[in-house]
Amino acid sequence: MKIAIPVKDESLTFFSNAGHTPKFAIYTQTGSGMFRSFKLDSIINNPRTDLDHDHAEEDHACDHAHDDEEHIAQHNKMGTALKGCNYVVVKKACKNTANSFTSQGIKLVKYNGESVLVDAILKETSAAFV
Repeated sequence: MKIAIPVKDESLTFFSNAGHTPKFAIYTQTGSGMFRSFKLDSIINNPRTDLDHDHAEEDHACDHAHDDEEHIAQHNKMGTALKGCNYVVVKKACKNTANSFTSQGIKLVKYNGESVLVDAILKETSAAFV
């Protein structure tokens, strides 16, 4: 099973706004229950080209029109890049971001905690990965 987590950089610091994250960390889950573990497979860049990834905004709200095809196409790049993942952990995701994932069969797992450490977030949300 593959899980994607939005991260700031290679330090694996969680980035709360999935649509504006600079990168995604991709993990494979093995085992189950108390034997569940996660292995980092790769870190990929967010493929959106309409963002300044060096100055990504965690608190940005998507305010584009619902029919802005160019903007929606930018969001859809994320779903395509994460195709093959089963889940993506998010704290915030606008409708376009959520649609980009769900259209590829990727389920969103909401994280409401305060940790910015990916290992802790994986443990806290792991019950949702079935």
